[in-house]
Order: sequence, then structure tokens, then C-alpha cells
Amino acid sequence: MDLTKYRMQLDEVDKEIVELFEKRMEICGKVAETKIASGMAVYDAEREKQKLAAVSALANSEFNQIAVHELFSQMMTISRKYQYSILAQHGVGTKLGFDCLDKLPMEGVRVVYQGVEGAYSHAAAIKYFGEHANMYHVPQFEDAVREVQLGNADYAVMPIENSSAGAVVNMYDLLTRYDNYIVAETFVPVNHVLLGVPGAKLSDIKTVYSHPQALMQCSEFLNDNGLKQISVENTAVAAKRVIAEGDKTQAAIASEIAGKLYGLEPLKMAIQNNHGNTTRFIILTNRKVYCKNAGKVSICFELPHTSGSLFNMLGHFIFNHVNMMMIESRPVPGKNWEYRFFVDIEGSLQDAGVANALRGIGAEALNFKILGNY
Repeated sequence: MDLTKYRMQLDEVDKEIVELFEKRMEICGKVAETKIASGMAVYDAEREKQKLAAVSALANSEFNQIAVHELFSQMMTISRKYQYSILAQHGVGTKLGFDCLDKLPMEGVRVVYQGVEGAYSHAAAIKYFGEHANMYHVPQFEDAVREVQLGNADYAVMPIENSSAGAVVNMYDLLTRYDNYIVAETFVPVNHVLLGVPGAKLSDIKTVYSHPQALMQCSEFLNDNGLKQISVENTAVAAKRVIAEGDKTQAAIASEIAGKLYGLEPLKMAIQNNHGNTTRFIILTNRKVYCKNAGKVSICFELPHTSGSLFNMLGHFIFNHVNMMMIESRPVPGKNWEYRFFVDIEGSLQDAGVANALRGIGAEALNFKILGNY
């Protein structure tokens, strides 16, 4: 009977809390209207800090002080999200700086990729732009993104993620270092082929050359056959070395395209451990554009090193009904134990919910960049 009575009392208190909360939100709406008129920012970190200290001090126990701090912190976060939505309704801060296109310019463009002809980046460039596109290659990832930023190339084709090996972490750092933007993506199945010189047989092979990741992805085949493994810069370099040395005991692990390009013969097809292995490549340009049919947005941001900061930031997606597809973190150079977060979400910059979520994150994060909509 006591439990029933207490539950009834809680129901009454909860009703009062909801009524007071709605009253508070109504006042927050008026605050937003005032900020619109005066041009003030929604987020005032110092004001919130003072307010949290004041309301926490009203509680009588240490536990309640901590609880009140957490409760009001969440209410203020909700208030900010509500105010951002009101600003958006009034057309305040709606510009995200990107132009919408019907389709990407493809005629007469120059395309750069890292590696050499026959590498998987070359295959990705062919898949997206066609084999007759004006393409050239550079030695390093950074060379490729620099070529695009300088305007020497219209697009760069860069690996960003492998379904078995995970993220290409160096690419995430380059996306923040250069003013380039993702405008498309393409997927290339990783079908590793054991390639030998003309006339060689599988039983002749003693030594295999390839990129370290390719050797790892074919470890079961290599170990089962007791083959010596030597790492080189990439799979196409391995193919070039084997044909140049002409040794029947040497083979390369590379793509079928590389084999045809350098005159090697396939000794064994599809030797990778995971036969569903795929690499995702992104297409970069130096223009802030996106296509009207784009369905994924990539962003990055840094956060203050405080409790709950990531939770509050991701709350912008929840509040605006935006689905998060991926999150990665990378250390911030020169800042011990501080991290930069990379997030992919569903949607377009034209979507009101997406735009509102990004405006909120941009206002509250230490550093924020829209990496692209594609």
C-alpha cells in the first residue's frame, strides 16, 4: 500500500515537472526570439557554467548537487537545440557554404590518384571516371590531396576504408589538413591474384612481393604454401618488380588489371582470406559542392575535454532525427589525450534536420568542418 501511495505522489510530482518544463521551454523560445533580434549567439558557455553552479548550490546533499548539475545540463542542451530550430525557422544561420549541383562536372577533367598504374586506386579511378579519363598518379596520399587543393587536378581518388582492415587513418588527417571536400564514393572489390612471369607455374614460386596489407589479407594462402613474403610500397610496384627481374621463383600479389598491364600471368585467382573484402574510395575536389541526390554527409569536430561533451554533441542528431552511420576518432596533433571525431550521417545538406544538427554542432564544437555531402 505504501508503494502505491508513493507512486501516486511521484505521478503528481512528475506532472508538475512536465508543466514547469514546458513553461521553461516557452521562455526559451522567447529567449531565441530576443537573440534573433539582437544577433546574439545561442551558445554562451560562461553563462551556462554560472547557471549550473547556481542551481547545483540549491540542492541540500552532495548527491543531489551532482544530480541537479546533470539534470540542468541536459535541459540546457535541449534548450539550445530548440533555439537552433527557431533560428532556422527564421532563416538565421541557414547557410552552410555549399552549392548544390544537378551532377558533377565530368567532361575534360583531370584525375589524380596515389600509387602507380595497376594499383587499386587506379582501378577505382577507372571505375568512377572511365578508362579514357585524363588520369595521372603521384607517389604519396598527401601529394594527391595537394594536387587537388592547388587546382592541378579536378578530382583525387583516395582510399578511406577497407571492409576487413578498417579505416585508412592517414586519410582522415589529410581531410582536416587540406581544404578539399568529398563529392562521391566508389567501391572496389579486393580480388588479390598471384601473378608470375610468363611460363611460371604455381609450384615454382618461392618468394612473394606485395603491399603489407595485401600480404596480411592473403596470409592463409601464403602460410599454407610456405612462401617467403617481402613488403613493397604497393601491389602495382610488386608487379613491376617481378616482371623486371624475370625470376620464375618470384610472384606478386596484385589485381588482375596490374597483371595485364605489366605482362604477368595469373597463377592463382582470388587468394585473399576474405572473399567479400572491399575497399571504399572517396572522390575529392577543392570546391564546396554536392549533388542534389546526395545521401551521406561526412563531418569532423573537436570537443572540449569535459564530461559528457561527446554525448551532448551527438544529441543534435537524436533531436533532429538524423541517423549516424559511422564514427571514428583520431588524436589531435600536439594535444595529448584530446581527439578529433569523424562522423558520417544519412541525409543531405538540403534536409532541414541535417542542417539544424550541423549548425548546432558547429556552434558548440571547438573546431568543425563539413567534409562533404555525397
